[in-house]
Amino acid sequence: MENDITLTSEPDDSSERESVSASSPRTDRITRWLLVGIGIYSGLLVTLLNTVILASGKTIDRAIILMADGLILFWIVIGGSLTPVLRTKLVPRLAKIPVDWRVRFVLLCTAMALLEEVITTTMTNLAPLFGTTPEEAHITASTNYFTVVCFHSVVVFVPMFIAWAWMLNRWNFSPLKVLLLFGITGSMAEASINPTSLIGGFWVFVYGLMVYLPACTVPGDRPTKPPRWWHYPLAVILPMIAAIPVVPVVVFLRQWLGVELLPGT
Repeated sequence: MENDITLTSEPDDSSERESVSASSPRTDRITRWLLVGIGIYSGLLVTLLNTVILASGKTIDRAIILMADGLILFWIVIGGSLTPVLRTKLVPRLAKIPVDWRVRFVLLCTAMALLEEVITTTMTNLAPLFGTTPEEAHITASTNYFTVVCFHSVVVFVPMFIAWAWMLNRWNFSPLKVLLLFGITGSMAEASINPTSLIGGFWVFVYGLMVYLPACTVPGDRPTKPPRWWHYPLAVILPMIAAIPVVPVVVFLRQWLGVELLPGT
């Protein structure tokens, strides 16, 4: 998941250009090690949770952890393993789509989020296989895919992706940093529903993989500035701020149309 980006700057600012090209690989190495650490921590935590919960005999808890295992297996383990190949084979083709790169980025992120929700909704619908019902155990807001993406999750993600398109138009965040930062945003968003999600670790990859490949299609020669330290916390918080105006609209539409979600969502 190495990322090499060539930056353009003002013609008379060669010293800044040199410092950026020298520092980007170094900061990407730090980002990579952070992701490795989060991955190891997540693997240990998920293993521990599986050991404890599956041995507890609690049917509902067992079903939920198995659903989470399915998400981790198909989206993070298998999907993440395919990412280097997709970056080599698919990204160059996506980058040639004749549309403004900001629009393309948002559309591709949305497509990735829609794909991720296919997995989560499928896991929720497998509740009977795990010995319970979707009403009792679920990891999505509904068993209906279109209800999930249109009235709960992806519809709220879109303004987050737009916020990232705006930031990438201004600052040179590498795809690896976009993965980490949006992963942190996603972890915080999940924690707003269930506070224990903040320590889950794997949510970083659930959300981060939505934006990584789309970020790889962003032109490396676009005129941007290197991010300063305060841009990193801003990049975590701004997408959440961008989503706030959408939430009451979605809630109103759910009530107006009589859309019912599963208990606790």
